[in-house]
Amino acid sequence: MIDPRVTKLADILVNYSTEVKEGDWVLIQGNLVAEPLINEIAKFVLRAGGHTSIQWGSDMLRHTIITESSAEQIAWFSPDKQILYDQIDVFIMIDATTNTRALAGISSEKFAEFQMARRSIMETGMRRSAAGELRVMGTRYPCAAFAQDAGMSLQELEDFMYSATFADRDDPVQAWNTMKAEQQRWVDWLQGKNQVVVRSKQADLSLSIAGRNFINDAGKQNMPSGEIFTSPVEDSANGWVQFSYPAIVAGREVEQVRLEFKDGRVVNASAAKNEDFLLTMLDMDEGARVLGEFAIGTNYGITRFTKSILYDEKIGGSFHMALGAGFPEAGSLNKSALHWDFICDARQDTEILVDGELLYKDGKFQV
Repeated sequence: MIDPRVTKLADILVNYSTEVKEGDWVLIQGNLVAEPLINEIAKFVLRAGGHTSIQWGSDMLRHTIITESSAEQIAWFSPDKQILYDQIDVFIMIDATTNTRALAGISSEKFAEFQMARRSIMETGMRRSAAGELRVMGTRYPCAAFAQDAGMSLQELEDFMYSATFADRDDPVQAWNTMKAEQQRWVDWLQGKNQVVVRSKQADLSLSIAGRNFINDAGKQNMPSGEIFTSPVEDSANGWVQFSYPAIVAGREVEQVRLEFKDGRVVNASAAKNEDFLLTMLDMDEGARVLGEFAIGTNYGITRFTKSILYDEKIGGSFHMALGAGFPEAGSLNKSALHWDFICDARQDTEILVDGELLYKDGKFQV
């Protein structure tokens, strides 16, 4: 018997987050591990009158494609995927795995080549999403591999994830609308502001948000949600930041990342673990050393680090920044095959000032 929270999460994703309607072409992409959730999503899409395309994947298959491909093969991209990204109305991505370290043995250079080969569809997706032509939603399915990373039992992880997505509530949509209204107050306050300064034991950083929009993420971009975010002016970041938590990608944990910015670009970068991987990613392309995102996490139901960026970047009392591709809907001009998030705990000794006014202190908004 399926967990009723799986069914409720699928309902949220289809009918609230992406608002699938009759005639929509919906691409559902996910690992075989997530079949119970993908099956429920397909049911709700069909009941809404949509059409489904489903792409299945596995850790073993992805590893094989990257490791066995020549340089020419890894640069080739299947035309059918470009057609999908050009024409679908809704894209729902379900992250799940049997092994979170499946790609850890792949060289940094080959992984960078793999990412670069997919830059065109990444840019297509971001452009169409910003134009309102494509609704994109990503979430995770609780599985044993994620539970091990988080230091939880599978049941504990299920309870944690379904609580964070409000799938355990009688009326999840009301809960998301309540969060949206609260966050909109801060977004409205930030409209038309110019300069952000972050001061803490882990950061002394300034950046410009002049002419940029903050986005209110309350269940429409990611699930779980709980953040407000923007893309800083590309040449504006100056100062330094050392991140609280490991940055995890392709099975690698890059620990104690410290970045120094000058006129918008990372000029120095270091890490206590996997520094070579960090530097390879930053040299991926011209836009990889530029800030594509600055965000504040607002989901105070998420209180602990679980090694899942989708959840961790929403921790109530944190801020995060991403290097690489920015958001066109926020006003960003930066393009890159990279979009890599790094998170700072902001619950102690942290101030965020905007045009000299105190916006945020020790994990709480002050306006």
